[in-house]
Amino acid sequence: MDFQRVNGHTVSRLSVHIVWATKYRYAVLQGDIKIRCRSLLIQICEAEGIQILKGVVSKDHVHMHVEYRPSQDISTIVKLLKGRSSGKLQLEFPELKKRYWGRHFWAIGFGCWSTGNITDEMVNEYLEHHRNPNQNGNENFIIGD
Repeated sequence: MDFQRVNGHTVSRLSVHIVWATKYRYAVLQGDIKIRCRSLLIQICEAEGIQILKGVVSKDHVHMHVEYRPSQDISTIVKLLKGRSSGKLQLEFPELKKRYWGRHFWAIGFGCWSTGNITDEMVNEYLEHHRNPNQNGNENFIIGD
């Protein structure tokens, strides 16, 4: 997957693996609720210009591997995904209100891990290649030749 986003003066390929859970880890993402949750998340990503690389809606949590623009940030992306899907799901499935009387469908917080097509070691090796031979070899921020 070597696709890069080109927009104005920016070239990027930013991707992240995001995970979040239902409040109390209740296994409520089943049947029509699970299907609707998936379609809502797809709609939100399409509206926000976020590309879903892969995703899974499990019974009590969601995994999404997404690609996003440099002008977007992960916490805002997750806030949009959780906020919009929570409101719609509770509106469309009144039975959820019995379990989630406080209007909070998703648990607080999320996990995120950056992903990509190169490793930290590859980046560091590339940067090290630019070291000026006269510069001290112990410094992490290199003055290039």
